[in-house]
Amino acid sequence: VQLQASGGGLVQAGGSLRLSCTTPGRTFSSKDIGWFRQAPGKEREFTARLRWAGDSVYVSVYGDAVRGRFSISGDIDKRTIYLQMNSLKPEDTAVYYCAGGRDLENGVVDYWGQGTQVTVSS
Repeated sequence: VQLQASGGGLVQAGGSLRLSCTTPGRTFSSKDIGWFRQAPGKEREFTARLRWAGDSVYVSVYGDAVRGRFSISGDIDKRTIYLQMNSLKPEDTAVYYCAGGRDLENGVVDYWGQGTQVTVSS
């Protein structure tokens, strides 16, 4: 199963980026779909996820480091999820991975994307 992430790049502190992740139909029907990130020398960190709540409703949850600055959304018809990242900080520099699974917030991941690099300069 392939998840294709894109949208990373170099941005100055305070700027914004939007990441996209295109998923096959199967993974978009996973209980959770979302994002992790991994900074150099650090463990992979939960960032944000959407959870299916019925009737085309998805409930979002965010990691502590990004809450209030990042926003996750999804387009079922396009089989795509997005991570809008605002007020970026140098500590947001990382490889960002999209993922699908049963409980992303607690690390239960079934599918990974290949990652996209985000670099925030000070």
